Amino acid sequence: MFYQGRSYFNALELQLAKRMSHGFQVQGTYTWGKSMDTSSATLAGDAFGNSISSLNWFDMKLTRGLSDFDVKRTLVVNGTWEIPSAKSWTGPAKWATDGWELGMIFTVSDGVPFTPTWGTGDDPANTLNHDDFAFPNRLGGAGCSTLTNPGNPNNYIKTQCFAVPNPTNLRGNAGRNIIIGPGVTNLDFSVFKNNRVKKISENFNAQFRVEMFNIMNHPNFAPPGPGDGNTDIFLSNTDPSGLAGKLIRTTIPERQIQVALKIVF
Repeated sequence: MFYQGRSYFNALELQLAKRMSHGFQVQGTYTWGKSMDTSSATLAGDAFGNSISSLNWFDMKLTRGLSDFDVKRTLVVNGTWEIPSAKSWTGPAKWATDGWELGMIFTVSDGVPFTPTWGTGDDPANTLNHDDFAFPNRLGGAGCSTLTNPGNPNNYIKTQCFAVPNPTNLRGNAGRNIIIGPGVTNLDFSVFKNNRVKKISENFNAQFRVEMFNIMNHPNFAPPGPGDGNTDIFLSNTDPSGLAGKLIRTTIPERQIQVALKIVF
């Protein structure tokens, strides 16, 4: 547990490694964490892609929330398997079946939070400063215990759970980073063929590698960001925004396959 100033961080990590027989090995890591602050940035001072600028200094209750980099749960499992070959085989048959190795890395995690807004660019709350966005009001009622439509990239935010604040008090109660963005699910897979040439040296190995990233070709969407214009629930004239909750970017590339030859000596 870590607490300093206006930041709060709590994390738990579990690791499990197991080496089994027949050349099989697996290792896993599970991390649970929570980080809260009043603003987030890298050491260089740059904001994250889901950060909102010019936070409301006059109402710290609305700016205190999950950190922009907060990820609640992460699970990573990796494994390798050295495929056994028939020891009685010789010649070309032994070469063709010997030295094969499979590997994989499976990652699944929650997404990072982001902030619902309205009227960005037009100072809808009439603060007369550089705070050119405003918080909407969060509504209760049926279906609004959660604020997202998982698996719906065209309407990820439940817009029916928000409303424009009362004209006499344009500071909505939604607050910062109250919505969790899409998570990440990714599987990388590899196939190796080890070709050991002891005539050259005891450790010489010409390893043929095929590595497949995001082999399932699973789309991992980035959360809505202020720069994309899809965090605004309403326009400054209070009309609904047609881009609210539309997921337009991904965090991991599509399936990619690379082939390589690695010489070990």
